[in-house]
Amino acid sequence: MITRTPIIFLLVLLALLAAAYYQYRPSQPASVPDISLVTVDGRELRLPDYRGRPLLVTFWSTTCTSCVAEIPHLIELYQELEPMGLEIIAIAMAYDPPNQVLEMRKSRRMTYPVTLDINADAARAFGDIQVTPTSFLIGPDGRILQHRTGRLDMAGLRRQILAMIAAQTHSPVDSGLSAP
Repeated sequence: MITRTPIIFLLVLLALLAAAYYQYRPSQPASVPDISLVTVDGRELRLPDYRGRPLLVTFWSTTCTSCVAEIPHLIELYQELEPMGLEIIAIAMAYDPPNQVLEMRKSRRMTYPVTLDINADAARAFGDIQVTPTSFLIGPDGRILQHRTGRLDMAGLRRQILAMIAAQTHSPVDSGLSAP
């Protein structure tokens, strides 16, 4: 016969742990953090400088299979939408050896900026990112519109970015959606 006391104790303990987690978990910023990043080719990028255009920031790792699988789709998205204003910035995690990041960028022909987060400053600024891929879609006004951990829905992301671009230019942009 099982007594209820251990079960009740376990449920109360789980509730307390959940409450503590939600109270003290790192919070995601509401807008783009005012940070600078250094690309693998030595350029300095300040995230606030991208105001006025859509920005996709993606935290990734060379050892993350989902991240590597996403690279060709990000390249395609960047090639299509960068001329209209989109910027993509890839931030390699602090534990990624810089030489591996450089090799991955070269071998995968990553056309968008790739940065190193040597001291994990960017990961902390975005809410202590630990899991890859983690991506943030930032609107032209600097607000974070979407935060996603895991693979991106590229079709949905593309539509969302095209809608932002269309709203900025006040002109219709083919979003791939047909009118009703």
